[in-house]
Amino acid sequence: MKLAVLGGGGVRMPAFIRGVLSRPAVFDEIVLFEPDAARRETIGRLAAELAAPLGQPGVVRVTPDVAEAFTGADFVFSAIRVGGDEARVIDEDVALRRGLVGQETTGPGGCAMALRTIPVVLSYCELLATYAPRAVLINFTNPAGLITQAISQHAQVRAVGVCDTPSGAVDRLAQFLDADRGQVSFSYAGLNHLGWISSFTVGGDEKIGTLLARYEELQRFDHRFAPFDPGLVRMLGAIPTEYLYYFYEPQRYVDAVARAGASRGASVLRLNTELMAGIAKAFEVGDVHDAWSTYSTLMGIRRDSYMRADTEGDKMPQVPGRPPATGGRVTPADATGYERIALQVIGGLTARQTSRVIINTRNGATLGFLDSDDVIETPAHIDGGGIAPLAAGALPSSAQGLITRVKEYERGVVTAAVTGDANLAALALALHPLVPGVTVAKEMMSEYRERHGPHLAYLR
Repeated sequence: MKLAVLGGGGVRMPAFIRGVLSRPAVFDEIVLFEPDAARRETIGRLAAELAAPLGQPGVVRVTPDVAEAFTGADFVFSAIRVGGDEARVIDEDVALRRGLVGQETTGPGGCAMALRTIPVVLSYCELLATYAPRAVLINFTNPAGLITQAISQHAQVRAVGVCDTPSGAVDRLAQFLDADRGQVSFSYAGLNHLGWISSFTVGGDEKIGTLLARYEELQRFDHRFAPFDPGLVRMLGAIPTEYLYYFYEPQRYVDAVARAGASRGASVLRLNTELMAGIAKAFEVGDVHDAWSTYSTLMGIRRDSYMRADTEGDKMPQVPGRPPATGGRVTPADATGYERIALQVIGGLTARQTSRVIINTRNGATLGFLDSDDVIETPAHIDGGGIAPLAAGALPSSAQGLITRVKEYERGVVTAAVTGDANLAALALALHPLVPGVTVAKEMMSEYRERHGPHLAYLR
């Protein structure tokens, strides 16, 4: 079985490949497509060379040729960032300078990212339909739900979106209750980065009331629950996933970034620049183990600082000189995050296992207040027969209202992207709950078009 990866030089790819190759062999061939030479020679090379110490030599290779990557593929992972980290900085800055939430996947930043990305992803889908028409595309290009909606409505490929945010929250709730994950059932529904857990049972006993009553303890247990006011969460009667922070506490976010002195995007750009240089240096003086040591050190800093600036105003730690390129060995690791969910999807679709996974897929009748072809984030049953969204539990009325408004914004962004209509893009942005009206939306869209240059030149 062959896996192709769009964005094979992305910074998360070595960790992704390590997780995949640490499992019993699933793929005979993994081809990382990366058009950027510097990324192929550093991050892509590291990802490919991990195969040998993990016992699967020759399974992974890197190519700048998309036809070579796609031909014969059974599954394709999409993990691209159009415009790179520099574009993310622009996305966030345009909003932050106006006192608005500047985050890469939601609000103005998410809109600009989607508008840059949708035409590129759809062009790759056209190639995929030519070179591997039976392949399944697993999308974790952000904003994942919005991009999956564009693919679902305007491409001739089978696609499903994945994100590890809700699954990670469910896992931590189980750990908080000291519950066997196999005994846990839950209700979750929403959109990508906009979802709520409304039921959580252990061995058939409902525990959502316990989780709400002990929410302050839960906040101390895991930082992803810390940003929310416990009284608000108890009033909702459901536990929000972490990205709802930007909707419930927009002013706190803006103030926190001001204290930190830099947006998350600016900090990640600095760290990723160090990462690329560090991996290149490690390969000059050592081997794959040295490169992995550098990579894991810097990715650990990135992981440990996640959302800290956005919620607490913490600055990302400085790297003390170039991290040592010695001392680390490539060892197997359990699949976590995106790769775990992607492998569950693949296991279900190939009938290797029956999976119940939270994914981004067409709504059908799951959320009755949305259109059937809207893409939502929901648990789904996956087996050799395909993907079947599961019934959703009751959501708070305020959550339904927020989902409805954000989905209307998403529909508008997709239409603007496929028609190239700049005015429609601004009007769609104005519908977003984090944007204070049409005038500001038009100002931001004009600035995005100017600063992103060729990436948004198709908008007229």
